[in-house]
Amino acid sequence: MHHAVASQCGMATKGLEGAGADPPDEVQVRQLEQLLDRVPAPLVPLDVSALDGFLCGVLLQPKVVDAAEWLRWVTDIEGRPLPAGFDAEPLHALILKRHGQLRRAIAARAWFDPWVFELEADAAPSESVLPWVAGFAAAMDQFPALSMRSDPALLEPMALLYMHFDAEDLEQGDALQSLIETLEPPEDLAEAVQDLVRSVMLMADVSQPRPAAGPARRKR
Repeated sequence: MHHAVASQCGMATKGLEGAGADPPDEVQVRQLEQLLDRVPAPLVPLDVSALDGFLCGVLLQPKVVDAAEWLRWVTDIEGRPLPAGFDAEPLHALILKRHGQLRRAIAARAWFDPWVFELEADAAPSESVLPWVAGFAAAMDQFPALSMRSDPALLEPMALLYMHFDAEDLEQGDALQSLIETLEPPEDLAEAVQDLVRSVMLMADVSQPRPAAGPARRKR
């Protein structure tokens, strides 16, 4: 993965009305892109779209994952440490800012705009969302607590995400594979982006259920 996409492609936003996280900050995206480009070889950092999906995968885990455990997977897909002397503070600060935005949106079950970028006009929606989904899958690989749950309520949202991979690249169970085969691909990028957010919220309902409202008090 490489991260020169934001300067070449427009950010795809659904723009639904209603409360949610902060609107997409293209300045923040470009700053992150520039800082990720400075991560020295041979390290291979996530691009900004994969980073966004990765953060959602981390945030959906049943137990909080400390930043010290997941940040190294952002700056290198193999988790190798940054070299001594590399000033990671500005990069980490921006990553944690986005982490906080997504955490608040997920906790409130509110719409957020995934960092997904439009490609060429004739590109299939799956091509545009695939980097985001790949980042999410990377988080599931490194932090498998959520994906190891056998709750059937996870099948639909997982299928909506993993349907964007080529079938031969999937290493999922038979039930998920069967469900993916029944799904129609999204008609456009807006629908694909909406499915990303919907999947995140459905998984949050499983891994981080919101407390049920208590009985209403009787009026006196």
